Amino acid sequence: MKNFSGKVLFLNRSDINTDEIIPAKYLTEISKEALKPNLLEDLKLEGFSPSADIPGKSIVITRANFGCGSSREHAPWAFEINGINLIIAESYARIFRQNMFNCGMMAIELPVETIDHLFATYLGKEVFIETDLEGNWFTIRSGSRIEEIPFFISDYDRSLVLAGGWVEFADLHY
Repeated sequence: MKNFSGKVLFLNRSDINTDEIIPAKYLTEISKEALKPNLLEDLKLEGFSPSADIPGKSIVITRANFGCGSSREHAPWAFEINGINLIIAESYARIFRQNMFNCGMMAIELPVETIDHLFATYLGKEVFIETDLEGNWFTIRSGSRIEEIPFFISDYDRSLVLAGGWVEFADLHY
């Protein structure tokens, strides 16, 4: 099972599409490793620098409709190869969300009020999230502040995560 705890990268924008996650010109690459330096290189977000902001981060918190655009597994792969296995958002494009779980990664939806609270409270600060997959809790730490936030994951999606992805799940069950 992958790691779902770590430092947070905040992307304060809705409708971040798969071309911004990994530009189409890299879709001919045959290894995940080749995608690594190009994650979010075309994302236009004030104050965001991929080379400075991505290293050391394991979790993304973002807004609505994340992963919209073309359906491509390369988008989750680009996060995975950079050590980012958990994305927390208001909502996702359906195919992106399923590709995340099919890769053994997590795409967790939280209510807009919770996402607004996270941005208002933690944006611009160093934040660490510990994920309790068994208890469905995120423990969020920043400085001396600690809070817990519940999340929902379906039994099927949990099975994919625990197996390491769809291929591993199929090997166990079919």
